Amino acid sequence: MKHNPLKQIALSVMLMAGATTSVCADEIQGQSTTTGRPMSSNLVPISQDMLNASAADKKHWLHPNGNYAQTRFYPADQINTGNVGKLKPAFVFQTAVLESMETAPLVINGVMFLTTSYNHVYAIDAVTGQEFWHYKHKMGPITTYCCGPNNRGVAAYGDLLFMGTLDAKLVALDAKTGKLVWETEIADPEKGYSETMAPTVIDGKVLIGTNGGEYGIRGFVKAFDAKTGNLLWTFNTIPEKGHEGVWATHDATGRDMLRNIAAEKEALAKNGGGFFETLGGGVWMTPAVDVATRTVYFVVGNPSPDLYGDIRPGDNLYTDSIVAVDLDSGAYKAHFQYIAHDVWDLDAVSPPIITEAKGKDGKVQKVVIHGGKTGHVYVHDPKTLELIRFSEAMIPQENMWVLPTADGKRMLPGANGGVEWNPLAVNPKLRMSYAANLHQPMTYHVEASDYPGGKLWLGGAFKVIPNEKQWGRLSAVNLDTGKVAWKADTDQPLMGGVLATAGNLVFTGEGNGMFNGYDARTGKKLWSFNCGAGVNAPPVSYTVNGKQYIAVAAGGNTQLDFKRGNSVFVFALP
Repeated sequence: MKHNPLKQIALSVMLMAGATTSVCADEIQGQSTTTGRPMSSNLVPISQDMLNASAADKKHWLHPNGNYAQTRFYPADQINTGNVGKLKPAFVFQTAVLESMETAPLVINGVMFLTTSYNHVYAIDAVTGQEFWHYKHKMGPITTYCCGPNNRGVAAYGDLLFMGTLDAKLVALDAKTGKLVWETEIADPEKGYSETMAPTVIDGKVLIGTNGGEYGIRGFVKAFDAKTGNLLWTFNTIPEKGHEGVWATHDATGRDMLRNIAAEKEALAKNGGGFFETLGGGVWMTPAVDVATRTVYFVVGNPSPDLYGDIRPGDNLYTDSIVAVDLDSGAYKAHFQYIAHDVWDLDAVSPPIITEAKGKDGKVQKVVIHGGKTGHVYVHDPKTLELIRFSEAMIPQENMWVLPTADGKRMLPGANGGVEWNPLAVNPKLRMSYAANLHQPMTYHVEASDYPGGKLWLGGAFKVIPNEKQWGRLSAVNLDTGKVAWKADTDQPLMGGVLATAGNLVFTGEGNGMFNGYDARTGKKLWSFNCGAGVNAPPVSYTVNGKQYIAVAAGGNTQLDFKRGNSVFVFALP
């Protein structure tokens, strides 16, 4: 595996130039969409009722993470522990883009919608792989992003698909034709904003966060009108006042973070709190939505600059936190911060999940969970976000929380975790969560650095230790107890995400091209297939004409420099 000297493991910074993107659909859609064959007559508009009922839907895959709760649990069991060993490729669809793939495809009545790097969207037959249409976003003159030119998928609502773009736009496409319906700017890419996350849509609102925590942005979640693209509300993840927090000295697990609170308070008194505009706090991954309480849950990334904390005294709320807001207004409801004043880039990125587990009183209740870069799964009360419990460490932890120095200090986990952006999966019947983890020893280096105006702003670097082995671990955590029920180690760090099914199976991929199926109860590997390029995307499942399929993208990964590809593999029983 290749390593760049600075933030190679967590950042691959790319600047692209292209023609200016127009906001007029008629002007830009001409050569942007190509048609392969007439759209299937089976494609149906996606109603709110369908989206609400998706957790029990054995036919479609309507959300990037399966449902509003984001459990990534598929409720059909045609493919199960007894027959998974017979899985064979049904078809392979090759895209026009040979670059990292992190897409979670949607499947609607036998039509699959998938994305690639650089904001291409394809509509294909989910049984044969035949192409209906291909949309290519016309990128604006400025794109500034870390970690690869990825896109993690579209959202569907009515007759439309919604996608965030690398040049910080939100676009709406006609699902039948792939033609652009409307486009709006989410934020200014010249200031470091970009979009790789898959949005979610509910009651006519398109919810989307932002990347940019490595560039000194001010993070947010925004809601846009699905029909018009008009902005409805904004929740800023960095408050104008109060971002200093409560001056917490310990992390969520009770360990001393070695902060010099007196020095921080002195710096705040001297310099004021006006740095809120550049304090970071990107929202990388799709929010979860509790339809019953109309609550949106999301996690917030690292503060800016990543490693140099002297310039940003205080807890830096709401970075490294899980946050709840009102669906209709965006008003704050609750938050819980895992790491205050983070100087290790251990931001919260893996999407939250709404599920059930035992509360502190031993009774089963609704909970919200998050898999952290720290290597813990955190279990929260959904009303207050109070921490009910945290899991045993899923990966090694050493020297936490040693402070970065100019020469570098070694600490585990490294800046990728733990659980990176990888979505967890939950088997609600077993009350078990499944997390794809990385083990990458690193040294943390700090360097004084002023805001560079929308350019890369790390305040130092974290560096891989060349002579120390890196590996991955799929971990199953009992949500009632926090105990690690089983673990399955892999030769390379895991990046991509997990799928659980009612067949008591768990699927995830590796950077060496292996796509694996495990017994959800024991962790025994039951099936593998080599896809030829890194399987670094979250798998999905669906059923067409009574036949269950498993799909996953194999395009490699820019962050970890895994072998690139351009394909989606779809598997089924003979």
